[in-house]
Amino acid sequence: MAAPTATESATGTVVMPRLSDSMEEGTILEWLKGDGDAVLSGADLVEIETDKATTVYASDFEGTLRILVAVGETVAVGTPIAEVGEPGSSPAAPPPADATPADATEPTAAPAPTATTEPLEARVAATPVARRMAREHGLDLAEVAGSGRDGRVSKADVVRALDRPDTDPPPAAEPPAAPVAAPAPAAATGAGGEPAIEPLSRTQTVIAQRMSQAKTTIPEFWVEATVDMSAAVELREQIKQASDGRAPSLNDFVIRACAVTLRDHPRFNASYEGDRIALWPRINIGMAVAAEATLVVPTIFDADRKALGEIARETRALAGRVREGTVVPADLGGGTFTVSNLGGMGITRFAAVINPPQAAILAVGAVVRAPVEVDGALRFRPTMTVGLTCDHRVVYGADAAAFLADLRDRLERPLLLAL
Repeated sequence: MAAPTATESATGTVVMPRLSDSMEEGTILEWLKGDGDAVLSGADLVEIETDKATTVYASDFEGTLRILVAVGETVAVGTPIAEVGEPGSSPAAPPPADATPADATEPTAAPAPTATTEPLEARVAATPVARRMAREHGLDLAEVAGSGRDGRVSKADVVRALDRPDTDPPPAAEPPAAPVAAPAPAAATGAGGEPAIEPLSRTQTVIAQRMSQAKTTIPEFWVEATVDMSAAVELREQIKQASDGRAPSLNDFVIRACAVTLRDHPRFNASYEGDRIALWPRINIGMAVAAEATLVVPTIFDADRKALGEIARETRALAGRVREGTVVPADLGGGTFTVSNLGGMGITRFAAVINPPQAAILAVGAVVRAPVEVDGALRFRPTMTVGLTCDHRVVYGADAAAFLADLRDRLERPLLLAL
């Protein structure tokens, strides 16, 4: 997806943009123009990490760049991060203090940080985590062999490069000449020895906060059902044979079935808001995808209006962008219900944690052969366990039972889902 662009040329102050509905602050990963460089309106300016994704933001202004926030710093939305002045002139003066948000970090008068001046096309393709690790260890990404698509460097590639004997460690810092602030307390050393410390990324921090919120503020309950997937497995195989191997996954069947079922059970497509319940008009299903050292939930918008094949194409594309690190904020947020599937990892059943402020999340297990009663006799059939975690402030046990009964019925009669 193209980076945001300006609608008109002008000079002015670039502030930390709000790139998603839940974004409150962002981290500068890389400046794509150097201090004092000429900037054109609509040109890629800075790479920003938000609570959900990493994206390249384009300049709204034209002129000479003056960087105010260094690489690696995290600031609130609305905080000035750069200024773009008249071409060939000194950068514009900073805006008055009362023009910035109350919680914004005021830019200092220190010299502007040095930033890379090479164009975006010439940079080594790498994930944000790989860039950060390479920067912290003084490793040149150009010397790292990427194992991702088109040679994209991942965290694992950087780790392998750092483990090479011929990789020089970063130079030791000179001891400070004057007393400095006391460092943060180190992790306690116990019988297990000295721990390796792994700082959380911005995305990991937000996940931790949201999961803590879910487990401490939402009175949840969990119900499950077993689904006979014989018909779905057979239909998928028929589609696969008729389409040269390209067929929806069983998870695509689940997403389509959830979307249709949510039409009949709108309270599961809702959120608790204190003294009221918000029933959302659109059915936007989040799909949990395991990424590099994190979990990302891209959204299939208006899933109830999309055919099974369209959902399959969209889920493949979204999962690919997540794993390649190219997912953008527009792919995320806005979800009203979430599906989490660990079946591909051999997990048969589990309880998923609600993704606030949603009212429910569906946990999907692996399809396994199990005895099922058919016409009074036991037969081994492919079965799947689905578990529904619910916010008890929005829905009740009988509601959850009815939802799962309808979902199971649709999955056991999948032909209607494929139409």
